[in-house]
Amino acid sequence: MTPVVDAKTLETTRERYTVHQEFGDRRQGVASARTYFYEGEEQCDKNRDIFKDSINAVASATVNEGFVAVKVTALGRPQLLLKLSEAIVQTQNFFKALTGGMTLQEGRLTSQEFTKRLHELGVKTDSESVKKFFNDVDFDSDGIVDLHGWNHILDDHVKLGQLFQVLSIKTGALEPLIQNLSNEEEQEFRNMVRRTLDVAEYAISKGVRIMVDAEQTYLQPAISKITIEMMKKYNKDRGNVFNTYQAYLKATLQNMEADMQVARREGWHFGAKLVRGAYMEQERARAQAIGYDDPVNVDFQATTKMYESCLTRIADEVDRRGRTNVSVMVASHNEDTVRFAVNLMKERCIAPSERVMCMAQLYGMCDQVSFSLGQAGFSVYKYLPYGPVEEVLPYLSRRALENGSVLKKANKERDLLWKELKRRISSGEFKAKHN
Repeated sequence: MTPVVDAKTLETTRERYTVHQEFGDRRQGVASARTYFYEGEEQCDKNRDIFKDSINAVASATVNEGFVAVKVTALGRPQLLLKLSEAIVQTQNFFKALTGGMTLQEGRLTSQEFTKRLHELGVKTDSESVKKFFNDVDFDSDGIVDLHGWNHILDDHVKLGQLFQVLSIKTGALEPLIQNLSNEEEQEFRNMVRRTLDVAEYAISKGVRIMVDAEQTYLQPAISKITIEMMKKYNKDRGNVFNTYQAYLKATLQNMEADMQVARREGWHFGAKLVRGAYMEQERARAQAIGYDDPVNVDFQATTKMYESCLTRIADEVDRRGRTNVSVMVASHNEDTVRFAVNLMKERCIAPSERVMCMAQLYGMCDQVSFSLGQAGFSVYKYLPYGPVEEVLPYLSRRALENGSVLKKANKERDLLWKELKRRISSGEFKAKHN
């Protein structure tokens, strides 16, 4: 790849998606509910069964309306996600260089343009390897190469080491980007995918939708790729699978745009859960220590702008594709963000009853917003984490700190409750009624 992609970009990408000992504990500086460490295939099977138990609980409490959050790192070895993520990003580097630095959604080449570009690089374009490579990356057989694809990642018989291949400019032959995978690792990856699909299919059979959690940026390309392929597989009739987008990342809108483009071209329901993000401190520390660009927005205002831009872009997609093909969960405790979403729905004439945009807050947090939205007819979900006290309480404490003004909100909620209590007393609603 070096004649196409500069050596510095290749090395920086490799370092970013490599295990580094000082960041081996992924719990540091994280506001996530739980960090899963690989404890063997048997434990991953147990985690899959726990997700199924969660699905049963949701199914018993709701009828075709509930959600369950799923973490892919609970279902397999995270290091394999690292290797897959690097392969995805290195492939993107390769195509971006071929297309002159175009964005993910813009980077498309006709067969003639592709051949011409390779010829400029000194590759014999009449070789069988070049023809095979073009056929492999022309995913929808429209005569155009784009940056999306490798649609067989969910197939049980396809090996990971054979899936991501690029053309060696030096030899003209196809070479795998993921090398030296053992048969055991190949099997572990297939097991991870199989467990994830098992959870998704079980949820769908129970009328429950799943939201695949976003995780660290060095794992996310692989997680998103698996999720997008699941959306393609299971979102033909409705939004059964949702991908999560973290608004505090600089590349969020671009990545979401690319995913929406694939959904539009292939005709499946695009489902998104939009959050601010949970890994900021760790992401910044890792980027500085390893030497790649900080992926996080510069400040809170930039993240707010990103969140609003993503919501606006989703509303544009609703206008373009129709009410039944796009949906988003606005997961936020920020009253200004919720107000922005409500006003956006009014501007675009999206009725709350259409459930194109729904809201979500943690159970027990920001209830004054949740209840007000619910009374106004909006679709509102309360996110309920559960588990051992020693694991759940630290998470809730971190989320309280993350929200910053949570105590002010608690005081506000108390004042509102006190005001409502006095109103009911003064109006006589609490007086005894006699027949």
